[in-house]
This record gives sequence, C-alpha cells and structure tokens, in this order.
Amino acid sequence: MEEAALSGDIESLYTLIEKDPGILNDLDEERLSIVKTPLHIAASVDVRTTPDEQKLKYLYFASEIMVLKPSFALKLNPQGFSPLHLALQNGHGKLARRLVDMNKEVVRVKGREGDTPLHLASQKGECDLLAYFLSACPDSIEDVNARDETALHVAVRCQQFDALRMLVGWLKGNTRKGADSLEWSILNWRDVAGNTILHLSVINHNIQVYTLARSCRPRMSIS
Repeated sequence: MEEAALSGDIESLYTLIEKDPGILNDLDEERLSIVKTPLHIAASVDVRTTPDEQKLKYLYFASEIMVLKPSFALKLNPQGFSPLHLALQNGHGKLARRLVDMNKEVVRVKGREGDTPLHLASQKGECDLLAYFLSACPDSIEDVNARDETALHVAVRCQQFDALRMLVGWLKGNTRKGADSLEWSILNWRDVAGNTILHLSVINHNIQVYTLARSCRPRMSIS
C-alpha cells in the first residue's frame, strides 16, 4: 500500500483491495485516531520539484482514498500531522484545496502543538490558501493552538506580514452576523503569555503590524 501511495498508483490500490478487501478498514478502526494512512503517505511526498503529470497522480490517488475512506483526512500520523498539514508542508497546493473541497472540517484538525492547517498556512505565508480555507470554513478563524495563539498571532510571530494583512482584511470584510464582535474578539485575543497581536507588535518593534492592527474598526486594547 505504501508503494502505491508513493507512486500515486490507483490501479495498484485496487489490486491490493481485491486481494484484501479489509485493508483500508484495518486503518479506520475508531480507536486508531493516530495512524499512518495512504492519504498521509501521498501527501508526504515533496512535490515542489515534481512534474505536473506526477502531481496529478497524487491528486487523483488522494481523491480516490477520500471517496473510499473520508475519515482518513481527519486522522493524525504518528508525527502529529493530518494529510492537509502534510500537503501544506510539501507543496501540494492543489491537493490541499481538494481535501478542503471534499471536507471543509479538515481545516480545523488540530495537529502537533495544536496547530491547525490555518495556523500552518499563516506560518508559511500561504495567502492564497489562507483565503481558500477561510472561504470554505470561516469558523476556523476562531481556532487556537496549544499556546492559545490564533492564526494572526502565528503570522506576527513568524513575521508573515502579508498573511497578517490578509487575515485582518478578511475580518474587516466579514459581513456575517456578529462580524464586529468576532473581529474585536480575534484582534484582542490573548495568547498563553497574555499577549494580543498588538502587544507582540510592540514587543517586536514592528511598526507595520502595529499600524495595521490599530486600523481595525473595533478599538484594540493595549493594556
């Protein structure tokens, strides 16, 4: 199975299933919330220098697995990552979008250190994917990691100003019911050390972050 996943070979996948119809069920037992599945393996291949044709094979293979076993997308591997975390780490932009299209809840899966894929996209400055994730799963903006950091905290900590600007812009442009309250809550959210993004901008002497944060419609707290 690992060989089929590493090559994105759907024919080999079904050959294995024919020989052992329960091969995927064995990985899908309820007690196995942490397990290395074929979906993890396909998403783990670094495709940043891979030809487009091979990238599509991984995309099709992953889509096939998602149809057969949707629950695999919500599981963590032994290293603490979901398939979407791995796709982000390895340049699988199309695969990341496909996973979200098939199940928007994958955006909210908490992996190692409590980071969701939204946190990871913020850390890496993947602005297009941040926008895609938030469009599919707006509630993910409220998720915090083990440090009580929002995706905005992560953007500030990792000096990803474009990602922060995108996230703040999304909050300001949000027209859903309770948007003002949500914007105030997120912008004034304190991490485990008691810092809002405004505090972090002052600590790090980052005038860009400070100016951007202060431009938001709810008045931010500096106390």
